[in-house]
Amino acid sequence: MKLIIQIPCLNERDHLGPTLADLPRRIDGIDSIEVLVIDDGSTDGTSVRAVELGVHHVVRFPKNRGLSAAYMAGIEASLRLGADIIVNTDADNQYPGPDIARLIEPILAGRADVVIGNRQTDKIPHFSWLKRRMQRWGSGMVRRVSGTRITDATSGFRAIRREAAYRLFVHNRFSYTLETIIHLGRSGIVFDDIPLVTNPTRRPSRLFTSVPQYLRRNGPVILRAYAMYRPVQTFFSLALVLFACGAVLVGRFAYLYARDPAYAGHTQSLVVGVGAVILSFLVGLFAMLSDLLAGNRRLLEDVLARVRRLDAEASMLAAERGAPVEGVQSTGALPWRKNA
Repeated sequence: MKLIIQIPCLNERDHLGPTLADLPRRIDGIDSIEVLVIDDGSTDGTSVRAVELGVHHVVRFPKNRGLSAAYMAGIEASLRLGADIIVNTDADNQYPGPDIARLIEPILAGRADVVIGNRQTDKIPHFSWLKRRMQRWGSGMVRRVSGTRITDATSGFRAIRREAAYRLFVHNRFSYTLETIIHLGRSGIVFDDIPLVTNPTRRPSRLFTSVPQYLRRNGPVILRAYAMYRPVQTFFSLALVLFACGAVLVGRFAYLYARDPAYAGHTQSLVVGVGAVILSFLVGLFAMLSDLLAGNRRLLEDVLARVRRLDAEASMLAAERGAPVEGVQSTGALPWRKNA
């Protein structure tokens, strides 16, 4: 059983040392552990420092592409490197390294495909009251949309089984955290979470600087993901609302006209009501078309998952013959083995 711990980085040269030192070298049930650093266009020599610290693999972008791209590049590389379980953690050592053993335990036991570390945001001292409320509201929204019971949806400390990673896709450039839960949850992947206590913060978040900015960037992600994976529910509900409003207005006109046919002062209700009814049928048509597109998208995701599996298997076979893995700089450092 091979575990790869991936660490997306952006100018994290000064934080990598403590983070790597905190990672476990041995875990029961795991035969080998390797560390993969994804350098997202750093300008401070992060990838050079990672090699000096003895990481096993590095993926480097020449320019910054965003957290989602870095996360998915790590997933792709880990699959090609033969990982059975992939753990994602932050470079600033926010998440305790020893908790990785607890994080992967539900996967090793066969109880879950994806496990997320619950930071217990209500207990984090530096979180403001508003931020705690927004975290709770956002996680609740993701639970309803995804059909999962995840408590801390924005946590980046997560483990994923190889078979689930084949089906992982991210369509937004901001953050992978919410969309991956919605996507995999709606695909029938089994989730679990574990409570943990985070380490003291070393630097402010680089994803967003305020709660309004977080809502502005993550709100559309939730709405788009829900519309993508639940198109009928999204558009058909809107169509029903429009039809109900139109029917009420048309009914109001009909009632008043029946009482006094000579009075023509309520034609506005008729015009707006008929417009709302027509619009409701158009939105209903959009719902049908969106459902057809969603069916095609599911077929394409099945094909892409198979292609990803074949690509990973081909890369592993090539690696056994000594060929390098595409897009990955392997340092030659020995894996951390159980019996070493």
